Amino acid sequence: MCSYYPPVNPPQELLEHPAVGASFKNKGSDTLINLALAWAEAYQDVNPDLSVAVTGGGSGTGIAGLINGTVDIANASRAMKADEIEAARANGIEPVEFVVAVDALAVIVNPDNPVDRLTIDQLSDMFTRRITNWQEVGGDDAPIVLLSRETNSGTHVYFLEQVVRKGESDNKDILPHRPC
Repeated sequence: MCSYYPPVNPPQELLEHPAVGASFKNKGSDTLINLALAWAEAYQDVNPDLSVAVTGGGSGTGIAGLINGTVDIANASRAMKADEIEAARANGIEPVEFVVAVDALAVIVNPDNPVDRLTIDQLSDMFTRRITNWQEVGGDDAPIVLLSRETNSGTHVYFLEQVVRKGESDNKDILPHRPC
């Protein structure tokens, strides 16, 4: 997981000596929101003159805010894409990446389901709806109900690219939108 910021915004003097009522905006990954809130609270103890606003909305939302200059820090549970970096640069922003945590992802199957493991190929086929019944992977004759993150989530993007598309950049399979 990463936090991005444009190195010239906010100016260092704002962080060190903010004007009364100055504010700083941090937006992005819902995975990182609790950590970002803890950082904001700790920073407010050090420098109470700077108001730090933290919101979620997903990695894509935070990165979009960084690109269009409406946030100071974008939290993301994925790396910025080349086109996002170019869009930021086109707006005069040179994103700087800081890896602040390591994320993990798990696929959960109900404990009453006799299927106790799935391969990446099976998961890819399930999430592209090539496999739609548990019987096809050794389970009971029952439909597979899929849940996923919102499409602006870095977790969603990672799952799509690394599980559904199996890391194949030319693979254009899509993950049907089924938020949890």
